[in-house]
Amino acid sequence: MVLLPGVVQGFKNRNLMRKMIVAGNWKMNLSFQQANSLVHDILRADIPMQTNHLAIFAAPFPYLQNVQSLVSSHSQFFTAAQNCHTGKSGAFTGEVSAFMLQSIGVEYVILGHSERREYFGETSAILVQKLRQALESGLRPIFCCGETRLIRDAGTQNEYVTKQLEETVFLFSPEQAARMVIAYEPIWAIGTGLTASAGQAQDMHAFIRNLIRKRFNASLGEELSIIYGGSCKPGNARELFGCPDVDGGLIGGSSLVADDFLQILQSF
Repeated sequence: MVLLPGVVQGFKNRNLMRKMIVAGNWKMNLSFQQANSLVHDILRADIPMQTNHLAIFAAPFPYLQNVQSLVSSHSQFFTAAQNCHTGKSGAFTGEVSAFMLQSIGVEYVILGHSERREYFGETSAILVQKLRQALESGLRPIFCCGETRLIRDAGTQNEYVTKQLEETVFLFSPEQAARMVIAYEPIWAIGTGLTASAGQAQDMHAFIRNLIRKRFNASLGEELSIIYGGSCKPGNARELFGCPDVDGGLIGGSSLVADDFLQILQSF
């Protein structure tokens, strides 16, 4: 495995209470055997991590219990589901509830991902129901927000993201919001060959953090983790994570390769 020099670094002016998170979103990829090998390779590397560093595997539903078992003895590694249903139980063939996820030890769930919004028609009203279920079941939502290229080109990304948060996260109490992680997804930089600059990422993360300060309180604004979900890779992770308001990444394709994921983990 590739290990980068200078792993243990300072946090610049970053709030020391803030969790630094690298979450691998596997999406609909890997066989069971491939997933098992991937997690084993990452855990076996045993890289040094500071106390407020977290690594999360967002595995497909069939693999979650196995991945949870593998990480259970590693205090800074966790599992996340990629989705959950709006209800706790019932006649919803093929669906999985937050209550069911919590019962097997899953601690996080990704909600509001751009692919869920686009391909499955998830609205803010649906996401509020999912957030409520996740929180009531004791899960920590990783809530995604972000704009398309059309919105970015129009220069209205701040207004768009504000509306996304006002219709969802901002409907909850400060105590509930404190259990969430915000993932900023510049949709135009995901799988398009385009890349958001570190400056663009920092600007939006700082904007979201300021919204949280205004909507809730200054303390939550400082302590809530806001991670970047726009094609974060080994080649740009260190620059992105060096931004004072970027607290890690929601990683797509690079989370499927052990060496890539390990390099990103060591990029703080």
